[in-house]
Order: sequence, then C-alpha cells, then structure tokens
Amino acid sequence: MGDSLLDALEDICGPGFARAGRSTDQVGGRRAGFVAVPATARSVAETLRLAADRDLTFLPRGSGSKLDWGSPPAGIELILDTGRLNGMWDHDGATAVVAAGTPVSAVQAALALRGQRLAVDPPSPTATIGGMLAVNESGPLRHRFGSPAAQTMSVEYVNVAGETAESDGEDGRPGIAEIDGVITSARLRLEPLPAARRWVGRTVTTPAEVSELVAYVVARELEASAIEVDLPGRDGGMLALLLEGSADSVNQVADEIVQGWGGDTVVAPVAPPWWGRYPFGNGDVVLRITARPRDLQAVAYSLRDSTGSLVPLRGSAGIGTVHAVLPRGLTAARVNDIVDAMRQVLLARRGRLAVLTAPPQLAADLDMAGPREWL
Repeated sequence: MGDSLLDALEDICGPGFARAGRSTDQVGGRRAGFVAVPATARSVAETLRLAADRDLTFLPRGSGSKLDWGSPPAGIELILDTGRLNGMWDHDGATAVVAAGTPVSAVQAALALRGQRLAVDPPSPTATIGGMLAVNESGPLRHRFGSPAAQTMSVEYVNVAGETAESDGEDGRPGIAEIDGVITSARLRLEPLPAARRWVGRTVTTPAEVSELVAYVVARELEASAIEVDLPGRDGGMLALLLEGSADSVNQVADEIVQGWGGDTVVAPVAPPWWGRYPFGNGDVVLRITARPRDLQAVAYSLRDSTGSLVPLRGSAGIGTVHAVLPRGLTAARVNDIVDAMRQVLLARRGRLAVLTAPPQLAADLDMAGPREWL
C-alpha cells in the first residue's frame, strides 16, 4: 500500500511534495508514515478524502511547535503539512484573510509596513496562523485584546470527510474548538500599531507580593495591554506590565505606576528577556492553570505544598492564566497526585488545570489536556 499511497499523494500535492515519514516527522515519540504538503484548500480536501477512503489517521502540522501538546496519539499514518498554504489577501483595512500555514511573524512584518498588526503574540516563535488558532495559543496581549479565537471573524477549513466549509459562529466568533479537520485560512481582525510602548517592571519574591502589586493597578483602573509574572523559584522573579498608546499617555501612566509600586521599579522601551516566552522545554511536565487573578497567590502556595518544592510559574497575572513546570524525575503516579490535589484547590476557586505537555513515557499514564482545554 505504501507505494500506491505515496503515488496518490504526489498526484494531489505534486512531485516532491509527498514523501515517507522521516525521523523528524514524529508525534508523541512515534514516526508518522507519510507527509503530504498540499498547496491549496482544494488539494487539502483531496488529501483528506484520500485519507478517509483509506481509513488513515492524520494530523495537521504547521511549524510543529505544539505537535506534542496533549494526549499522544497511538500512531499517525499521515501528517498534513500546511507550509505551502501561505499568504495574505482581501485586506480591507479592518480585517485580512491569512492562509493557515503563514508564520505569524511574517504576517506581523507585512502588516507593520501599513502601520497595523494582529494583536496576538503566541509564545511559540515559529507559530503559524493555523497552529495558533488550533490551540488558541495566547501571549501577553490577551489581557487587553482577548484570545486569537476572539479576534477571528471566520475560518475556512476542510473537515475529515474532505468537505470544505466556513465557520462564522455567533457574534463573529467561529467555533474553532468544534472544527474536526484542517484550518486552511482565517479572517482576522487588525489593530493599528501603537505610537509608543513601555514596559514597567519590578522584582518580586513571593506570590503575595505579586497579588498586591497587581491589585494596585486594577484598583486604579490603569489600562495595560498586558500584566505578566515570572517566578523562577529560588532566585526571585519579576512582575512586568506593558503600556501602549500615545507617548504622553504612556509616560504619564508609567510614572504613576513607578510611584505606586516603589522599590526597584523601572521603565524600559523593550520587554524583559522572559516576556512572552514559555518557561518550559522538551521533556518538562507542564501544567496550564487558570484562576481568578486574586486567587493565583493561593494557587501558587498550594502548588508549592503539593510538590514539596518551589515551582517555576510564568504567565498572565492580569487574567489569571499561568504555566507551571513540575520538577523532573517524577513518576506518573506522583504527577497524578499533584494534579488531583491542585484540581481540588482550583475547584473551590472556580479555576481549572490541564496537563499541557509531558514526556511520551509519562503522557500515556496522565490525564492530558484536550484541544477544548487549550481554547
């Protein structure tokens, strides 16, 4: 079947754009059977119809930065690479349609020439539009502008049967979580580039200190584009806030925060090195925790008690979503105990927890996050 399938995929995608899986084409530690790289929505549809006809398991792939999030599949026979679904069109000033395989960084560079941007900043540096939307990957700007899904007006996709469709959803928000197939393009809302940007930062050593400083900003209704925290454990950490707007208004608000926060608060024209980056790498067990901002303090202390050690935390102190990295070397049973304990803590505070990533040998025995938990 291998040769005939490869021939069929090449007939759809073109010579050189279908091949057998290589060592770099792994999902959950297992190599995929084949890789297809279609160039159009029509060829995506034909590829998925072929997969349906031959009962093949498939997975779409953009840059691959989030391919190992969630539960590892038993095996993938076909990776559908979206790298040739690239470009932006139908730019009307307020929105634009972008192909799913286009890197977010390329879209931002093109829009910047027109004084615009997407108000998204996914932490994965190589994220594509489709990959970002598939898991609703949000960075610091979610605090002010909402998630990428909330800024998406419509999505074109191909379902598992190989049929093209468009999702508009209610209030202009497409039901991305319900899409079972491959996103091919999306109409996204555009925002003007801000005239000025400033980061206000201060060192912090405890979750209680973070809570107090965030409460100061919230109580005075100081409009920030993002409020992020990085608590890397024994070496202390930092709370940072992004201000955007006119130069005068940004400087005025920055001065007010400096006076209110005191200590070693500083204002800078560039972000801290950790800003908008994940605190984890390959092989880490990562928890995605969502709670009310005022409850993050209790959650952080409970996590320390559950693990018996300080746990690195990074994410939005303003909307209450952070990533926690568990110590390495834990057994699956120990991780499950920690997860169960933290879910009890969060249940009482109307929060939630999902296991985002874990090494393949652990992931099979953990209650890993599903796509709807990412959204």
